[in-house]
Amino acid sequence: MTEKAVHVSIKGRVQGVWYRGWTVDTATELGLSGWVRNRRDGSVEAVFSGSQSQIDQMIEKCRFGPHSAQVDQVLVEPAAADVEPGFRQLPTE
Repeated sequence: MTEKAVHVSIKGRVQGVWYRGWTVDTATELGLSGWVRNRRDGSVEAVFSGSQSQIDQMIEKCRFGPHSAQVDQVLVEPAAADVEPGFRQLPTE
């Protein structure tokens, strides 16, 4: 399996709605590595590393997020694939 990584920015009503916790649970369930954090501009930022299929599934799920979220935009760009194993939540930046 070839590991790939993407950097994702999620915009909309995505803070204060358990988006980060949902992301940790969902990414872990899919077997992805990486991290997620809130940004001071109100967006959520994440890096997902895994197979292309795993990443595609996660990006699709990010377009909806948890029940209370209102996702307006998901921006995806390539990222370095040297991500630590496991998925974690980082402090706001």
